[in-house]
Amino acid sequence: MPALRCRRTLVIAAAAALVTTVASGPASAATPTPKSPVAVGFGGAVASIDADATAIGTQVLRDGGNAVDAAVAVAAALGVTDPFSAGVGGGGFFVYYDAKTHRVHTLDGRETAPSTADENLFVENGKPLPFADAVTSGLGVGVPGTPATWSEALRKWGTRSLAKSLKPAENLARNGFVVDSTFQTQIANNAARFSAFPSTRSLYLPNGAPPAPGTVFKNPDLAATYAQLERQGVGALYDGPIGADIAKTVQQPPVDPASTLNVRPGKLTTGDLAAYDVIERRPTHTGYHGLDVYGMPAPSSGGLTVAEALNILENFDLKHASKADYLQYFLESTRFAFADRNRWIGDPAFVDVPARELLSQRFADTRACLISKDKAATSPVAPADPRHPTPCAAGTTAAPTPYEGENTTHLTVADKWGNVVAYTLTIEQEGGSGIVVPGRGFLLNNELTDFSFTPVTPGVPDPNLPGPGKRPRSSMAPTIVLDHGRPFFATGSPGGASIITTVLQVLLGRLDRGLSLEEAIAAPRASQRNSAAAQVEQAFLDQPETADLRARGQGFSTAPAEIGAATGVEHLRDGRWLAAAEPVRRGTGAAQVVWPTRW
Repeated sequence: MPALRCRRTLVIAAAAALVTTVASGPASAATPTPKSPVAVGFGGAVASIDADATAIGTQVLRDGGNAVDAAVAVAAALGVTDPFSAGVGGGGFFVYYDAKTHRVHTLDGRETAPSTADENLFVENGKPLPFADAVTSGLGVGVPGTPATWSEALRKWGTRSLAKSLKPAENLARNGFVVDSTFQTQIANNAARFSAFPSTRSLYLPNGAPPAPGTVFKNPDLAATYAQLERQGVGALYDGPIGADIAKTVQQPPVDPASTLNVRPGKLTTGDLAAYDVIERRPTHTGYHGLDVYGMPAPSSGGLTVAEALNILENFDLKHASKADYLQYFLESTRFAFADRNRWIGDPAFVDVPARELLSQRFADTRACLISKDKAATSPVAPADPRHPTPCAAGTTAAPTPYEGENTTHLTVADKWGNVVAYTLTIEQEGGSGIVVPGRGFLLNNELTDFSFTPVTPGVPDPNLPGPGKRPRSSMAPTIVLDHGRPFFATGSPGGASIITTVLQVLLGRLDRGLSLEEAIAAPRASQRNSAAAQVEQAFLDQPETADLRARGQGFSTAPAEIGAATGVEHLRDGRWLAAAEPVRRGTGAAQVVWPTRW
C-alpha cells in the first residue's frame, strides 16, 4: 500500500471519579491514581502499564471517543509517565480492528535511519562499536515515528483531533503525577549517563538524585511541546522548530564537557525528518484452531515469527499435553522460528522478505518435524529456506539472535462499538539514547542500534544491516485475535526480542492451556530465541517441570528479573469487556473499563 504522511475484580466507583481528575487537573501526592491489574465491565476497556495513562484513555471512551482516540491519548500520557520506554522521540507499531468493516489495519511508525547511513554506521576503525557507546550517541537516533503515527491513526480512524487527543497528556505533564518506585528506579539505573547531559540531568536528576516516590513530577517543557503539536500539528516536528531542535541535538549532542563519555554525533537532518512517512501495511495473518490471528508485518518480525511458531505448534496437541511437554514444544517452536527470523526479516523496502512463505503451514510443517518431545535441539539452529521448503531438512549455517533493547511499552484498548487497538511503542533502551532534547522535555530514541552492526553470520546475507532511510528490524508484536470476524482478544508486550515469546506464551495460555487472559499474562515466562540457554524468570525455574525440561536438554538463564509487561483486552461472551495487565511486573499494570456495571 502507498506510504502516508503524515485478572477478575470490578473497577470501584472511586477510581472512575479519579479519571476526570487526572485527565483535567493536577495529580496529588497524597492520592496517587490507584492501580488494578484487571477490570470487567461495559463501554470499552483500557490496559496499560500506568494508572494515569489508563485513566485518561478510559475518560476519552466515557466522553464518546473511540478506541483510536483513546489509544493516542494513552500513548501521549505514557510519554509523560513512562518516558523511559516511549514518547515523542520514539516509534512503534499500531494495529487496529475496525468493527464496521471487520478488517484489521496496521500502521508502521518505525524510526528510520538518516539518508547518509550505510552498513558501516556502527563500524569504527574496522570494528563494530561497543554496544553501550552506540546507545548513548547521536548515531543511534532514528527519525521519530510516534507523532506521525498518532496523527495518521486519528486522520484515518479516529473521531477527535490531535489537539484534543494530546490535551490530557499536556495537562498531566504540566500539573504533574505521583512518582512511584519504578519511575525512580529507572532513573537510578541510568544516572551515570543521564548526568552526562545537562538537559537530561536537570529534568530527571534534580539536586543530583532521582525524584522520590510520593513526590509530584512535572515536565513543563514536554507540556509546551505537546501544546505546540496541538496548535501546529505534527508538521511542527517533521517540518518545523521541534524537528530543528531534534536534528541539532543529534548532530551536536549536548554533553557536559566534564563528562568522560565519548558521545558520538549523528547525521540526522531536518531533511530526514521532512522525508518521514508512516506506512499502512497489510497485517500478518494466520489461522490457529479456527481463529484468525493478526499482527504486524516487516520491518517488525513480531507478526511473522509469532505466526510461524503458531503454525509449527499446530502439529502438536498442546491442549492435552502434559505441562512439561507443552513447555518443550513451546520452547522448540521459537528456537526454530527465530532462526528463520534472523535470516529473512528486515525492512521490506530494502530486502526481499518471504513473508507469504514464512506464514505458510507447509513451511511450518517442515520445521515442526525437526522438533523432538524428548530432546532439545542444539542452538543456534540453522534457518531454512521458506521458498524451497524441504521436510525435516535442517539448514547448514546457524543463525544466532542479536541483542535487542528490552524497554518498550504496550497498550490495548477497546470501545463500545467493538473497535480494538493493540499498540506497541518504544524509544528502545530504558531511557533511549539518554539525551533529552533541550527545552523540549523528551528523550531521543536509540532505535538504530536494532540494526546488526556487522553481519550476524559471516558470509551469509544479513537483512538487518543499516542503510539510508532504512527501518531497523523490530520484535514488537501487537496482536489481535478474531473469532469469525469479531474481536476475541488482543494483546502485546514490551521486552525487545522477548516480545515475540511473551506474546506467543499469552496466546498459547489463553487458547490451548485453559488460562484466562489475566492468568496467561501473569504466568511465569521463558524466552527461547535460538540460544543455548533460554532466558527465564525465577518463577519459571521454580516450577516442578523445570527438572524434566533440563533432562531433555533445555538450558536456562535467569538474566532478567522479569520478562515483559503485557496488557490485553478480551470481549467476553456476555458482552462485557475484560481489561488485563501485569499483576506484578514493572510495579503492576493498570486496567479499567468505562462502566463496571451496565449503565
